[in-house]
Amino acid sequence: MLKIGIVGVGHLGKFHLNNWLEIEGVEVVGFYDPNEETANEVIEKYKIPRFFDADAFLELCDAIDIVTPTTFHYQWCEKAIKLGRHVFVEKPFADTMDEARELVKLAKESNIKLQVGHVERFNPAFLALKEVALKPMFIEVHRLAQFNPRGTEVSVILDLMIHDIDIILSIVKSDVKRISASGVAVLTETPDIANVRIEFDNGCVANLTSSRISMKKMRKMRLFQKDAYIGIDFLNKKTEIIKLKEAGDANLFAFDIDTPGGKKTIAMANPAVPEVNAIKKELEEFRDAILNNTQTVVSEIDGLKAMDVAHQILEKIGNNTIKN
Repeated sequence: MLKIGIVGVGHLGKFHLNNWLEIEGVEVVGFYDPNEETANEVIEKYKIPRFFDADAFLELCDAIDIVTPTTFHYQWCEKAIKLGRHVFVEKPFADTMDEARELVKLAKESNIKLQVGHVERFNPAFLALKEVALKPMFIEVHRLAQFNPRGTEVSVILDLMIHDIDIILSIVKSDVKRISASGVAVLTETPDIANVRIEFDNGCVANLTSSRISMKKMRKMRLFQKDAYIGIDFLNKKTEIIKLKEAGDANLFAFDIDTPGGKKTIAMANPAVPEVNAIKKELEEFRDAILNNTQTVVSEIDGLKAMDVAHQILEKIGNNTIKN
């Protein structure tokens, strides 16, 4: 039985706790949270122990799940790794690049499993493309959210856009060549809306727009590659593919179009979207990586790469950010 401890049982932490309690082969040994009101609520509802001493807490755990504000990620990761405990930590991986690099070093030296909580990797709409060859040359992304004071201690880049940065880096197997970015601070002291262009060495270009002050929610990614368009709706859990019809595409809806190169047949498909709880799925994958001694799906290296691009974007925005 894998013994799990949870650090931080606030809004997102409770989602993690609920899912851990449903996952087989796992025992939740307790939690650590300095907020009295939150802690008492969890004790009353879940009847699990609360710990006040971090060392005593970690001694009882095989692994910990860190769901704290980003500023606390490093101290908990460092302490756990040095004690040989496996770590699941929410995104962004750490507060600074120096912290992230140090954690990568410690994880490698300690030979523990570390997974970063980029939950969109486990979104059913993205999982539906598992068997599809993704080789995009142009990517367009819109991630829009209504304003919520929770999480505004970091910019919209590290709060929202980093999800899409991680997905794009997992798809585009190429180094970043150039980044252009602009952002505006509207309701907070950091960018609340930003537009970014990432150019890769292989010629792929990604345009990303993220906002946390929108009237409506949207989480869409569009991939354009040779002979195919792929749309991913992370919010509504839908995926569509429009491509040139091939010999094996017998069951797809298709129609002919006239092009300068002659008549071509276009096929449309909606891949089967699995019924998956993304948070539960990522936690189960973390469990499996520990028990089977396999690589985590979103490793510390992945977390570091996403952070690196995010911080390059923040540097590019720099003094161009307009503050009220």
